[in-house]
Amino acid sequence: MRYQNGMVQQSQWQQGKLVQLEITDLNSSGEGVGRCGGQVIFVPDTVTGDRIVARLTEVKSQYARGKLVQLLEASPHRIRSRCIVADKCGGCQWQHIDWEYQLEAKHQQVVKALRRIGGFSHPKVAPILSTAYSLNYRNKSTYPLGISATGKVQAGYYRKGSHQLVNLNQCPVQDARLHPLLSETKKDIQQRGWTIYNEKKHRGQLRHLSLRIGNRTGEMLLTLVSTEWKLPDLKEQAQTWLKQYPQLVGVCLNYNRARTNVIFGRETHTVAGRSYLREIFAGVELHIGADTFFQINTEAAELLLQTIEAKLDLQGHEVLIDAYCGIGTFTLPLASKVRQAIGIELYQASVAQAKHNAEINAIANVTFMAGAVEKILHQLKVKPDPDIVFLDPPRKGCAPAVIDALLTFKPSRIVYISCQPTTLARDLKLLCKSGDYQLDFVQPADFFPQTTHVECAAVLSRLDQFKFA
Repeated sequence: MRYQNGMVQQSQWQQGKLVQLEITDLNSSGEGVGRCGGQVIFVPDTVTGDRIVARLTEVKSQYARGKLVQLLEASPHRIRSRCIVADKCGGCQWQHIDWEYQLEAKHQQVVKALRRIGGFSHPKVAPILSTAYSLNYRNKSTYPLGISATGKVQAGYYRKGSHQLVNLNQCPVQDARLHPLLSETKKDIQQRGWTIYNEKKHRGQLRHLSLRIGNRTGEMLLTLVSTEWKLPDLKEQAQTWLKQYPQLVGVCLNYNRARTNVIFGRETHTVAGRSYLREIFAGVELHIGADTFFQINTEAAELLLQTIEAKLDLQGHEVLIDAYCGIGTFTLPLASKVRQAIGIELYQASVAQAKHNAEINAIANVTFMAGAVEKILHQLKVKPDPDIVFLDPPRKGCAPAVIDALLTFKPSRIVYISCQPTTLARDLKLLCKSGDYQLDFVQPADFFPQTTHVECAAVLSRLDQFKFA
């Protein structure tokens, strides 16, 4: 490899060529960032402080992507992965990075997004929240199914950047109580002779295996995602599973025949046992179904909720609106601390589940409404001005119509929960540039250790709310 004054020669700036570089940062996708002359190179499976040789796999005029070929000098933040397939599996991106530095990198990811995209020069970003556990935290895992070259049923995650399945019998970030179900269910599927879906040919029966557990209760659900409603002897096998695993409370079948990468179809039937498991979250009992959205990391979600409560200093007279409320995960624990709580959710099934969860907890001061957030905010008649609006939108953030509705509705405070710092920063900028709101603080939380993902809660206050105080 030839260099001249620190610059890679133009003949070497080509796909397939080898470059030597030091990793100086991590980007928002979790890739290591190095520089060769004036060009930036992104390299997965590296960490700040690594000195490496990388092969260029994609070359543009100002940047390139590379693949780690040789580790010349390991970063002090590099550790031995605790998963034997971490170098192949696409489920985790940061198994090779020590957890303390993962937390630091995620904190910086939030700060950078708020500065670069949000335009906040000195954002108040609190130290990142984390539980005591960086492994065995996932309360739900959904695995694609496949067939090996020898005809064995497999379940696992796809290799990085491919649709080749990495077979797993256990996963270190999954709740360890689910491991027996993962390893043994594959054998049962094999013995029953149920066929495995081939996405290229759009043939076969079983597409995914989904496992879910209540962190506090230990109750489990097993769900098969299938292209057919009728699987031979499924009821018999479901009863066998219920007897074999005492904590398994239900076996479900989800129907999905669409040519899509969406995992769950719209219909789920209970084959044996219950359609839900019980979980205790922030002192509230929740019933959670096979395809219900619920935070993956129960303890981390509770920590974040506790921090938000402390910052809001609720006095009991407030009206709280929880937009994108799902099954009432945050609405119901907060309802006991306010005068009235209103949950808004687009999906009717989630609203029905939220109402059921309110009923089993005898929470009477909460109302759940089905519909688009922007429409219901315009329709709501809350006098005087509403006190608090919670937002927990999908990864893509709030639609412009939702931002417009909030600026019309003008709650005293907004709590914005997000799993994507870039869209959070974008939406916070829109809310604050109106001159109505200021960003008080942002609290990141590590809901997804060993991955690049970070959860955040931002609190905004209306600038004129204390003008008569």
